[in-house]
Amino acid sequence: MSITRSLLTAARSRGRRAAGRLVHRGWRWVQEAGAVSNQQPGPYRFGELGDGSKLAFPLGTVFNEQSIAIGPFCIIGERVTISAGFLPGLDLGPEPIVRIGGGCVIGRGSHLVGHQSIVLGDNVWTGPGVYITDQAHEYRDTELPIGKQWPRNEPVEIGAGSWIGTGAVILPGARIGRNVVVAANSVVRGEIPDHSVVAGAPARVVRSWTPSEGWQPPIRHDAPRPLPEGVTAEQLRALVGWDLHIPE
Repeated sequence: MSITRSLLTAARSRGRRAAGRLVHRGWRWVQEAGAVSNQQPGPYRFGELGDGSKLAFPLGTVFNEQSIAIGPFCIIGERVTISAGFLPGLDLGPEPIVRIGGGCVIGRGSHLVGHQSIVLGDNVWTGPGVYITDQAHEYRDTELPIGKQWPRNEPVEIGAGSWIGTGAVILPGARIGRNVVVAANSVVRGEIPDHSVVAGAPARVVRSWTPSEGWQPPIRHDAPRPLPEGVTAEQLRALVGWDLHIPE
């Protein structure tokens, strides 16, 4: 009896392992088949979707994509919402409402919600769960529900090479400079200068760089060791797995 029970247990265990492998293989196939690119656009017709860019499956909410422009070699993570306008089916004119530059990486579960203008420069990377919007509701009438009050739009711009940390919120009117670090869970409004680090809610500059003084306050850890001499671009690409630079 114990031998029979052992055989049944072993058979069930093998069956579960086989089923698990099958499920994961099936899900990988679904992810590959459902990913969106300019070669495989699915039901979407973006205003622009550059070569080498891919939106991972499953997608978040995407509507009025004809008013969304995505440059080349971008990676859009799973469940990322990119929307233009406040409801599907709007004619928003010939110019993009949301423009994502080349080489950008948008972390999974992030939201880009544009109504007037959101512009990300080249090579802007975000962590997961980032929220970027150019619209906020007014609160002038104390009797009317806030969600029904007329919204206020202000363009948002994020400069090339910037990094937006996990959970950060970029509010209407934010103008973030080039190569700026926004710390995780920060809330950004107003203008942020180039080559700075901001943190907090509201975010404030906690470190900045100038040609004359370098980083202030100084960076405490050692600089990364330089690459060994003689390393070729092909070897680096093989190590990383893809080319981090946008082709000329």
